[in-house]
Amino acid sequence: MPLDFNEIRQLLTTIAQTDIAEVTLKSDDFEITVRKAVSAPQQILSIGQAGLGGVGSAGLALNAPPTPPIAEAAASRSVDVSPSSPPPSAIESKYVEVSSPMVGTFYRAPAPGEAPFIEVGGRVRKGDVVCIIEAMKLMNEIETEISGQVVEILLENGEPVEYGQPLVRIHPD
Repeated sequence: MPLDFNEIRQLLTTIAQTDIAEVTLKSDDFEITVRKAVSAPQQILSIGQAGLGGVGSAGLALNAPPTPPIAEAAASRSVDVSPSSPPPSAIESKYVEVSSPMVGTFYRAPAPGEAPFIEVGGRVRKGDVVCIIEAMKLMNEIETEISGQVVEILLENGEPVEYGQPLVRIHPD
């Protein structure tokens, strides 16, 4: 049974949260190898399809190190999925961002139809839940590390979120 791209992303997220350095999954239809570099949080994903004799096989590197990944593929390409953002302005630099610790889906409220955890202009205390990130059908409450006033909520309900992506900006007390 082949994996779709969302399942691969979820696999990468799960492995990134563990001490596992390398894992390989094989079936008749596909082979996936995930390796983490020891010095930095980098992930390499190699995908090869059995039965194609190397023709049409592809390797995909996510946040790959500068040296090319070792992949048994006829062709390879690199995709940089690290968030790119412009340098913060002087005004933004006084705010603290709550960033996503994982890849998933952003939710402002504990359930559909319920009040959101936070609102722009509202106050939060250290340890308050600011949102939920759903990853692999698990609801993960994201808490703030500081107290202050919510200045900006950077995502809409139900939007996909990447690892390290800013979710909320808070003006600290």
